[in-house]
Amino acid sequence: MTSLAHHAREGTPRTVVVIEDEHSIAQAVATRLRSEGYDVEVAGDGPSGVELCERAHPDLVVLDLMLPGLDGIEVCKRVQHDRAVPILMLTARDSEADLLVGLAVGADDYMTKPFSMRELIARVHALLRREARNAAPADAPSLRIGAVELDAGSRRVRREGELVHLTPTEFDLLHYLATRPGRVATREELLAQVWGYDVPSGARTVDSHIRSIRRKLGADLVRTVHGVGYAVDEVPAWS
Repeated sequence: MTSLAHHAREGTPRTVVVIEDEHSIAQAVATRLRSEGYDVEVAGDGPSGVELCERAHPDLVVLDLMLPGLDGIEVCKRVQHDRAVPILMLTARDSEADLLVGLAVGADDYMTKPFSMRELIARVHALLRREARNAAPADAPSLRIGAVELDAGSRRVRREGELVHLTPTEFDLLHYLATRPGRVATREELLAQVWGYDVPSGARTVDSHIRSIRRKLGADLVRTVHGVGYAVDEVPAWS
């Protein structure tokens, strides 16, 4: 049993909600998570998934993209409306458009079916670890990259003074690159430092998040170094 499955202060099990309409997948995921020490509740369609999250206040949600009643995109929007909760999205469709929409509405990570349970558990652990360490001091310095300002204390991002919504993962990824100006970070490094795991299938996760950041903040904000990774070039000005 992993200590990540319990809240550090209370020692109570963390709650994971699994929203998946394929019964065999839902039960397999729930069984493996319970074996790791998590409290797990399962919903088989979109509307009941939203209702379950409102009632259970989960620490993390494993969410299928294709659901009856409400699809995963709409469920993600509704679950994230009142409070931020880490979301790991599952998809049978390997469409970049679907993945970008999922990231845009608040999913923190995604996995394409079929997937290994070992990798799913690694990603759940990583998301909860990052959630625990994300709290920054209120007086943490803000960082400017051209027209973009990152406020580490409030975890807010502005472009030309206008507030832009980034998911927690997008913020962490951009902040990691921006605090190392001119230095190229490999995908493997970003997976290890931002996501907290390093598996071969994770490379596309990094690429998809970079595309989402560019779509929100400008195509030239993050530079691609082909065959290596990504970099932010402008020297930051701390405020």
